[in-house]
Amino acid sequence: LQLVTLHSATPSRNNPTDTDRTDTMLWLGALSLATAVRGQAFSFTMLRFGCSEVVIDRIDPLVDPGQVPSPHLHQVVGGNAFNASMPYEDISGIASCTTCTFDQDFSNYWTANLYFKARNGSYHRVPQIANEVIGDANGGITVYYTAPGPNTVTAFKPGFRMLSGDTNSRESKGEGKNMQSCFRCYDGPNFAGNIYSPCFDPVRDTEGLPSKPCLGGIRSSVIFPICWDGKNLDSPNHKDHVAHPVDGPASFALVDGQCPESHPVKIPQVHYEIVWDTTQFNDASQWPEDGSQPFVLSNGDNTGFGQHGDYLFGWKDDSLQHAMDNKCFGPRCQGLTTQTFPVANECSVKPMVSEQVDGWIDYLPGQAPA
Repeated sequence: LQLVTLHSATPSRNNPTDTDRTDTMLWLGALSLATAVRGQAFSFTMLRFGCSEVVIDRIDPLVDPGQVPSPHLHQVVGGNAFNASMPYEDISGIASCTTCTFDQDFSNYWTANLYFKARNGSYHRVPQIANEVIGDANGGITVYYTAPGPNTVTAFKPGFRMLSGDTNSRESKGEGKNMQSCFRCYDGPNFAGNIYSPCFDPVRDTEGLPSKPCLGGIRSSVIFPICWDGKNLDSPNHKDHVAHPVDGPASFALVDGQCPESHPVKIPQVHYEIVWDTTQFNDASQWPEDGSQPFVLSNGDNTGFGQHGDYLFGWKDDSLQHAMDNKCFGPRCQGLTTQTFPVANECSVKPMVSEQVDGWIDYLPGQAPA
């Protein structure tokens, strides 16, 4: 079951060299081996790429369309068309830039932020760092798209959107190694202990927030359903138009399960990873006196069970379908073009809500008492 992470000591660069690409392919190759030895078919069609932060703002066009401000803060990546309301049309024709390295991807991906709550009751936003073998991203999200192989999935349609997770959940879903949301507690710097595929480490992965200091930070994972009803771009709860396979939620990259009759269309598995640099908050004297962990999501959840991710499709033309049908793997795909992070990091959206979200604050954004 073990994943051996392979990479050189050479730091990631803005303009990837053959060494950088080799590092990434070795990492992904080890990941595929680790997943395959579980006794299930591993996806050999997989995009894995970085998207820098485009905005941190208290709006949510999926759950609270048009509401400014929305109840809690989000960190958002992707295209600069992001707004409080997003039309059911091709947003790749509205956005003029993207923070993702695939420059045909104007999708938006967003999650809650993570905060540290000090013993005195004040809060501080936890910064994000670039994920392993990603490069010089400005925080943001690492995005995966996986498929069982060529010509096995149908790419999303313009206007498609979905939600994974439940912001109101405060209890375990009991999905075990099929959990669709987890946190990895790194053993030390440089992603130490990253030896299992996502949400599969029996020691370092937990469905709730880790209960101990993580010497190398914390990585969030959010995995989305892989079956679609073939008709609806959305549903009232942003979930019912998609579904899991008949034998239960698909683990990371194990996407060969049979879709139910109600949702017969197989879609790419979307998966987010966010690395939170919690190391500056490991001082035990600042942790709660009762020994509980001090981190809280921006929706007010200190359990982690309410972790969730929002997705709004925005790839240009048939570029995502092309990637899924041509055995594309990692951060490059023949027929698609990429941009460097210095270019991607220039793309941004001005926040719609003017409020303090960084530094020490008395309340989480949107959570001040009435």
